[in-house]
Amino acid sequence: MHLPSPLIRGTLVQRYKRFLADITLENGELITAHCANPGAMLGLNMPGLPVYVSKSDNPKRRLKYSLELVELPTGLVGINTNYPNKIVGEALSGNAISELSPVDDFRAEVKYGENSRIDFLLNQDAGRKTYLEVKNVHLSRGGKQAEFPDCETDRGVKHLKELANMVANGHRAINLYLIQRTDCDHFSFAEDLAPKYAAAAKEAHTAGVEFLCYDCQINLEQICIASRLPISMPTG
Repeated sequence: MHLPSPLIRGTLVQRYKRFLADITLENGELITAHCANPGAMLGLNMPGLPVYVSKSDNPKRRLKYSLELVELPTGLVGINTNYPNKIVGEALSGNAISELSPVDDFRAEVKYGENSRIDFLLNQDAGRKTYLEVKNVHLSRGGKQAEFPDCETDRGVKHLKELANMVANGHRAINLYLIQRTDCDHFSFAEDLAPKYAAAAKEAHTAGVEFLCYDCQINLEQICIASRLPISMPTG
């Protein structure tokens, strides 16, 4: 997936009200950017971090700038939660996810369950449906371990239960965690930050929901899916 071009470098002043970030650009201009990320952004919201923003030429937009990447000593991190579905959609089209290949046909944002929408509905295996939910991951609190989520998510718990119901109805259901960073080599659940979600993940796994995790290749031009990483399921 190609990023908006060109990206503009700056320094984070503060991230606040969930969707706003004040940033000083390299030319000294102080701007407020839209931050498309409802999570806590632990480790990625500290004042002084180098960041990259895009600028829109849409005259109807109130905020012209969008926060796209945070730069850490270990590499770039994508924080825009609108991108994982686009990245995975491109990967599905190119059969870049071996566990889901070949993909004959898929649709995005399909209604299912109790007033929910699945990120992708795949038709495979002589008509058997595969329900694919995608979650953005950007949390890492040390070493090379990525974690999800960075705070409790009732919506995420609901999605896991919906996926388990699809398995009970004879379909295949998968939760795919996409790590928008390049410095991790395994994935686990942040049980201390989100015990309810971790418990729901354990229940869904027991019910037959599959769990996949992939990291990304990231540069200033594009973000694309890279390699599958091992997952440590919740133990509590």
